[in-house]
Amino acid sequence: FAAIGYITPEYFKFPGELSPKLGLKFADIPNGLAAISKVPGQGWAQIVAFLGTYELFINKPVGDEPGNYGKGNLGLGFLGPVK
Repeated sequence: FAAIGYITPEYFKFPGELSPKLGLKFADIPNGLAAISKVPGQGWAQIVAFLGTYELFINKPVGDEPGNYGKGNLGLGFLGPVK
């Protein structure tokens, strides 16, 4: 997945603005690690808040097995049991 996340922005960028207040468009964000310094701190805070909410309130462990969240292999439990 990491390779896809690195290659895809070479060919596709979301239209619109990442931060209208700063006049920062998605097309202005470079690929790879260079993007870390270009995204505003409030954007990173929003990402961390969303992921934290998901981890604390939505993604609950199932049973006594560590790491079992009841979502099946690779989180694709909605596809049914693996046979």
